[in-house]
Amino acid sequence: MSYLYLTILFPLIGFVLLAAGRNKLPENVAAIIGVGAVGLSALFALIAGMGFVDNGSVAQVQHLWTWFNVGGFAPGMSLHLDGLSLLMTGMITGVGFLIHIFASWYMRGDEDFARFFSYFNLFVASMLLLVLGDNLALLFLGWEGVGLCSYLLIGYYYQNPENGFAAIKAFTVTRIGDVFLLIALFMIFQQFGTLHIGTIVANAPQVLAGDHSLAIWTSLMLFLGAAGKSAQIPLQTWLADAMAGPTPVSALIHAATMVTAGVYLCCRMFSVFEMTPEVMMFISITGAVTLIVAGFAALVQTDIKRILAYSTMSQLGYMFMAVGAEAYQAGLFHMLSHAFFKALLFLSSGAVILAYHHEQNIFKMGGLFKHNKFLFACFAIGGGALAAIPFLTIGFFSKDAILGAVWAQGQSVAVYNSLYWVGVAGAFLTSIYTFRLIWVVFFGKENTPYHEIKGATYWAPLGILAVLSTGLAYFLKAPVEAALTKANIPVFSVSEALEHGMHSAEYTAVGIALAGLVVGIVLFAFAYNAVKGFARTSFGAGLANICRNALGFDALYNIVFVKPYLLIAKILGRDPIDGLWLVLPAIVKGGHDFTSSRQTGSLREYASSMSLGVVVLLMILIVIQVVGK
Repeated sequence: MSYLYLTILFPLIGFVLLAAGRNKLPENVAAIIGVGAVGLSALFALIAGMGFVDNGSVAQVQHLWTWFNVGGFAPGMSLHLDGLSLLMTGMITGVGFLIHIFASWYMRGDEDFARFFSYFNLFVASMLLLVLGDNLALLFLGWEGVGLCSYLLIGYYYQNPENGFAAIKAFTVTRIGDVFLLIALFMIFQQFGTLHIGTIVANAPQVLAGDHSLAIWTSLMLFLGAAGKSAQIPLQTWLADAMAGPTPVSALIHAATMVTAGVYLCCRMFSVFEMTPEVMMFISITGAVTLIVAGFAALVQTDIKRILAYSTMSQLGYMFMAVGAEAYQAGLFHMLSHAFFKALLFLSSGAVILAYHHEQNIFKMGGLFKHNKFLFACFAIGGGALAAIPFLTIGFFSKDAILGAVWAQGQSVAVYNSLYWVGVAGAFLTSIYTFRLIWVVFFGKENTPYHEIKGATYWAPLGILAVLSTGLAYFLKAPVEAALTKANIPVFSVSEALEHGMHSAEYTAVGIALAGLVVGIVLFAFAYNAVKGFARTSFGAGLANICRNALGFDALYNIVFVKPYLLIAKILGRDPIDGLWLVLPAIVKGGHDFTSSRQTGSLREYASSMSLGVVVLLMILIVIQVVGK
């Protein structure tokens, strides 16, 4: 436990060294610092975790110092280690280390190599602060840190204006969620008198029982804050555009870590949410709507990274469905399995992009199977886990547990039964677009010459993630659930009468997902000409355009928010308020200019002016006398 702070300190040191050295550092030195810092972080996270297990998995706190003390409010720089924070720390440092290794290969030759790794290290430090902080103030500091790093990394290739716009969009949309989270923190402090997470979770049933409407608003603000980071409707529009960043950024931030911060927050604050069943239901509905919208959007994308981005959004929807159905442990295990297989898919897509000379359009690739069977195996395993192929992949054991829990909740609350079928439909769509992606890239017509790629820093991380994405990783489920139970994360349980039906619901979901795979094979392997013919019809083209634009949320927001904002900015661009106040100095300046112009040095003009002044004064006095009578 005494080593826990080093998990954050090493990435911070790496950030400082890389930021100070920048272009002066050779690539190899920058890679050693950037990768080594996260490797040491992972090592000390492992040591802290082993110590935690040896001590009986009892939650521990490492107090470093008091952050500030204002009016008795004194949040500490204190790190809290329990089963949940250990799970998150292991995922961040472990998967993050593999992604850093891959990035040292992928970014080789970039002129700002050290700058990239400085941002990467700062992100890891911020994310660790977020999950290890024992109070919401410290959590919020890490929360804002990952938002800043996300902006810097999405806009890494700032020379292209589109990348800058994507970074600004991500920063703006996630800041909206952050405002909601900040409001939630104010409300929690007003009710609890503290931001200490343990105190809030323990006392929520008593404190929030008095005013249900206030409890609803508190829970809702917390969830909207989580929705911003985790790209849930209505704050989901930034995630697809965030693919403007380098591919390792997409793997680390927008698949394995940052986007799961919202899920972590909801699970950490579970007792607050459980006081408001209405909000819990709203969370599940939001997750269901997000996953189905993202599934339709992924069906027609042509950019390999955008397909994976929408699939990330969809899988996050499943996690929030689990949170709303009180199946926290199922949602968290899916979060872990998703980190494995989605990092695998993103990193594999990065290798494919380099193999095809930075081409990202899947229809300009093709024929990769005959050139690189290792990448095909990685995509097949990752895609299989995404589609939850039964028993062979980790995705089966995590996703179907969520759907089973949602079905079980549906036996007492009818809404959840409908949400179960939405989740099943999402699984059906996932199988179709996953097969489409793999088939077009590996077996389609080769339209771009293949470039040989090699290197241990390329294949080793992919190989490890591929193993962790198979069914072999099922052995992680028991220790993860045990650790979460020790952290007081509730276990989802059902009666024996419902358990059989829940398993049947899981098998139904598996069957429909496999049916989606069969449909994908038929459509793209045997009837692709018919698909293209349908896409050329007016109806097909219109439908594809709607799905390609994710049901038009961007266009709607552009009309409702962006254009009015730009109009107001244009009106206020000349600053009419300042313009009004500038009338006074303009009058003074005008009087000064007039009187100055009369200083001619001519005695005749001075005498005339004095005479004119005397006449005017006499006229004023006469008028006053007349009016007075």
